[in-house]
Amino acid sequence: MARKKRRFEQLQAAASTPQEKKKYTNPIQDQVTERLEEAGKKLEGKGRTILYGLGALVVIAILAFVFLKWSRSTNAAAQAALGKAIQTSEAQVTEDASTADPTQKTFKSEKERADAAIAEFQAVVDKFGGSVAEKAKYFIAVNQLFSDRAAGIQSLEGLANSSSDAGKLAKFALAQTRVDDNRLDDAVALYQELAAIDNPIVAKDTINFELAKVYVKQDKKKEAADIFFDIAKRASEAKDLDGKPIPMTETATNSKDELKKIDPDRAKEIAEPTPESPMGGGMPINIPPQ
Repeated sequence: MARKKRRFEQLQAAASTPQEKKKYTNPIQDQVTERLEEAGKKLEGKGRTILYGLGALVVIAILAFVFLKWSRSTNAAAQAALGKAIQTSEAQVTEDASTADPTQKTFKSEKERADAAIAEFQAVVDKFGGSVAEKAKYFIAVNQLFSDRAAGIQSLEGLANSSSDAGKLAKFALAQTRVDDNRLDDAVALYQELAAIDNPIVAKDTINFELAKVYVKQDKKKEAADIFFDIAKRASEAKDLDGKPIPMTETATNSKDELKKIDPDRAKEIAEPTPESPMGGGMPINIPPQ
């Protein structure tokens, strides 16, 4: 089955916490944290993708965000175990092992990788319990969508009833599966619930963008256009602390593109932010014709 791509704008990292007493860490924990921090920096402002084919697997942007946020509230051993399982879920899938990095795990299929990751996340559940277990259960659910989609959806349904971070992420992933299964009314209800939450974890523009795309599928073009317009218009008028225009996010740019398809005249009302000259003075950059 072909993969369907879901675009994400940047997921904001949690605010820094006060300095704590020095805690024990181990090499695995340090390696995983460093790797995810570097990935997060590379992806800053670009947005990423949730992939759906046999199912869904949250990729590095969300994994990095979730891991770094949750690691502040878990002990070193749980942190390391969770990070190690995440590494497995991120491992390369290739049928030709000769082309892979010999120092890294590889798997022959996404299902094989998902099964291995599930086993490691389940070990976290069994060993640590509590809030750490709930986080691991979330990762089990999204990996199950590759190995046993029905079981993955059932797991997401159970987690989505929670108001925790894992529950909110599960609800978003569940909404994606509802769209793939053409259960559009159910998807709308889930997106609307998330959009009404003060801190839904996933950016609200991302949630509303996905909601608008469902409205398009339902032929509710007016509702969809209103959302696309609002996202793009606000982004086009956004300024930084110095009053300078902020480049539109990927979600805002995509919203404008979608608006052009269903209401081109309204899309013309949204102007792209004008970049300022590097020489200062607030003058626009004049690019000569080629």
